[in-house]
Amino acid sequence: MKKIIACFFLSIFCSYSQITEKDSLNIIDVHLEEIVVSAFRASDDTPVTYSEITREELRRFNIGQDIPTLLKYTPGIITHSDSGNGIGYSAMHIRGSDETRINVTINGIPLNDAESLNSYWVDLPDLSSSINNIQIQRGVGTSTNGSGAFGGSINILTDFHSNEPTSEYSTSFGSYGTLKNTFNFSTGLLNDKIEFSGRLSKIESDGYVDRASSNLRSYFLQAIYETDETVLKFLNIAGHEITYQSWFGIDGTILENDRTYNPAGLYTDEDGNIQFYDNQEDNYKQDHYQFHWNQRLNNNWVSNFSLHYTYGRGYYEEYAEDQHMEDYGLTHNHEDEDGEDEEEEELTDLIRRKWLDNDFYGTVFNFINTTNKYELILGGSWNNYYGKHFGEVIWARHAGESEIRHKYYDLYGDKTELNLYSKLDYHLNEKISLFADLQLRSINYDASLPGEFATHDGHVHGNLGDIPLEAIDKKYRFFNPKLGIYYKMDSRNEFYFSFARANREPTRTDFSNGNPNHEELDDFELGYKNKTNNSQSKANLYFMNYTNQLVLTGQIDDVGNRIKTNSGKSYRLGVELEDTRNLGNKISLYTNITGSINKNKDFYYEYDGELQNFGDTDISFSPSLIGVISFNYEVLQNLDLSLNTKYISDQYMSNINSTLSKLDSFTIVDLNVFYQFPIPDIIDKISVSLLVNNLFNKLYVNHGYHYAYNDTWTDPNQAVTYEGVGYYPQATRNYLLGFTFEF
Repeated sequence: MKKIIACFFLSIFCSYSQITEKDSLNIIDVHLEEIVVSAFRASDDTPVTYSEITREELRRFNIGQDIPTLLKYTPGIITHSDSGNGIGYSAMHIRGSDETRINVTINGIPLNDAESLNSYWVDLPDLSSSINNIQIQRGVGTSTNGSGAFGGSINILTDFHSNEPTSEYSTSFGSYGTLKNTFNFSTGLLNDKIEFSGRLSKIESDGYVDRASSNLRSYFLQAIYETDETVLKFLNIAGHEITYQSWFGIDGTILENDRTYNPAGLYTDEDGNIQFYDNQEDNYKQDHYQFHWNQRLNNNWVSNFSLHYTYGRGYYEEYAEDQHMEDYGLTHNHEDEDGEDEEEEELTDLIRRKWLDNDFYGTVFNFINTTNKYELILGGSWNNYYGKHFGEVIWARHAGESEIRHKYYDLYGDKTELNLYSKLDYHLNEKISLFADLQLRSINYDASLPGEFATHDGHVHGNLGDIPLEAIDKKYRFFNPKLGIYYKMDSRNEFYFSFARANREPTRTDFSNGNPNHEELDDFELGYKNKTNNSQSKANLYFMNYTNQLVLTGQIDDVGNRIKTNSGKSYRLGVELEDTRNLGNKISLYTNITGSINKNKDFYYEYDGELQNFGDTDISFSPSLIGVISFNYEVLQNLDLSLNTKYISDQYMSNINSTLSKLDSFTIVDLNVFYQFPIPDIIDKISVSLLVNNLFNKLYVNHGYHYAYNDTWTDPNQAVTYEGVGYYPQATRNYLLGFTFEF
């Protein structure tokens, strides 16, 4: 492996070290921070499909909801929220790829959990208030946007430095007891070199769904030292989320009669009364530390070296009825009235906590060489993750001889990743640019999981009782090449084409539910851009061809994780259209449409006791049409009104395209009013934002789950498959009103 890596970089260096001196471009006048940012982003002439959202665009809607909800109007994105109102646990899909296939970075540092490959936005509440810019790449994208980009990637840049001292207080409130308070500050550049800035935030909401409450706290601290040659930056981002669980979903009957019902925490007390456990919640803290060193080496070379550390800890707590004591390593012997030992109790009610305690640390680095002919980036990353997974019984009606906080399972996950890449943008002439991106990834994953024989009589044993353990020791070596060409036909028309290969390893949950293979993707992108004085249009045709794609089965496990399975051969073929145009001095119109065909080829599934070929089926959670129309009207100077409409077509929650698993199409309309004005000599600027979500009070569901099981006990001679579904209803008409005061 070392020889391969050495030859990889040596060949690239030798190929481009002979460029003549006349190609040199003096970049001394370009801000160092801007040069480093370009290394993590796609630029205008990169043959990659992407969208960008600026800080100013975010602040119009940033009055309490999570980042996935704030991004819902960008092309090809579907968002959903467990609580129903976009606060708490929220997630997104890009081109049908779920959140575990979307790479997220903050200043080039990975945000995805190493084992689940998921990004839990709830762990960093109000991160949007510390964001300078977000770039969303659809498809494989570039190597610098996460170490293993697959379905899409999101690159977040936090706030740059401020030259002048500033302070800002924001507050918002609205439906379902939602309240948000945020304070931002910056010292400005002290002695033209040093800046300190930060943010404190608190968000509370009861949620649309019953008891789907959120209590979210976070802070952001940043220190910057900069000169013309050096930028040093230290960041500390931390969050603490307490959310009442709301991932259980409801069936169709309950949906019709009581769409806000939440079964989480339901139990029957000793008197036979129905109760809801008041502490059925997630309680999790996460601290992020980042150190960045950007250095100008000479007129053409810039280096970036980053260190990062993330510490996460917390638990999932729930009340569980009639649990088998042997599952938890519990025994309960006691004497009867005659002093004789009675038989061991078999069942007990208890309260359990499932803990996750993890450390994630590593380094990200790159070297950037810029001339008037090319930009060459050599970089990589090394990251290590170690997570402890353990369960505790904190109370039991029959606890036997156990101690308080009795531990009933104790597992771990250890993952190390090395990523090396080289990226070249070469300007062949004024019209044509060539793009090459070569990446090597090495992954070592070692973990302990419950064994496959860890069940008895339909229930699962705790491993500190009699459960056998199953060890995972996986090694992956991936080579991911990307090639493309960009053609500027004239000042108005531009074309690009790219090919990218991507590989993605399975998650811990994937291993817990089978023996999965890694998935492979060949991504082809063909794009067109048109610019005029009053409009900008984009069109992109994509073909994503998969081998062993890990598609969502529709099922969830006992803690709400989405279960996936390898589907053999599959593909996504689609077109993305965007158009932005001014219809006058005060009116602008933005539209985007994503039309796609998403198919499993010759999909096999066991149904009615037989392995059946269902043919070419639609991939689960992949609607064929997504459309957005945004109308903006400048009513008065600094007073804007926006009407945003989004349509999502039918989609299936299963890969067998069961009628029961079908989610109906829907259209929702949101209204946003945004007004800014100063109060001279007192307040620099006051911003008022009113958001009316689901203006026309649409009853809709945009996510859920589907399950199927074979009944082999009613008739031993015949297996019959029964299906079931769960729905996550989204909020009806609701309001948020926010005020921001800038001093």
